Amino acid sequence: MAGMKTLDDLFLHTLKDVYYAERQILKALPRMAKAAQSQDLRDGFMMHREQTQEQIERLQQIFETLGKRAQGVTCEAINGLIEECEELLEGTPQPSAVRDAGLIACAQAVEHYEMARYGALAAWARASGKKDIVTLLEETLSEEKQADALLNKVANDSINPEALREAA
Repeated sequence: MAGMKTLDDLFLHTLKDVYYAERQILKALPRMAKAAQSQDLRDGFMMHREQTQEQIERLQQIFETLGKRAQGVTCEAINGLIEECEELLEGTPQPSAVRDAGLIACAQAVEHYEMARYGALAAWARASGKKDIVTLLEETLSEEKQADALLNKVANDSINPEALREAA
């Protein structure tokens, strides 16, 4: 993050970071859906994949509004979170509720990262008077919060109780 002298510099760097992250998430979601045992979880992952594509398009709009080319910078945080998910799948090769519970935890770690990034970006855009950009970022932030809530619901309503029964 060298060269961050202004809030605009920080905003642009973070925007590139989240752009990279969303593109990596877009690639990971089908693998996560395929690995899930629960149909509700598979459906949730694929629905969020569609939202992620729309979120990438919103980010491209923001780059365009700023007069910048849409490009990412490597986000080690998202790479690490996706790697943790891959390790979970390698460590629990058979579909099970336990693996689904782990997939939910991995997905929530990603959602929480995204919520932190979009929250900061929206706050910085608001402080800079970029109302159109704030609207786009807040729309995505709302979707990320909804995805997290859906993951909580699926976990608490079915996956976690089933994972406990599997262990008994």
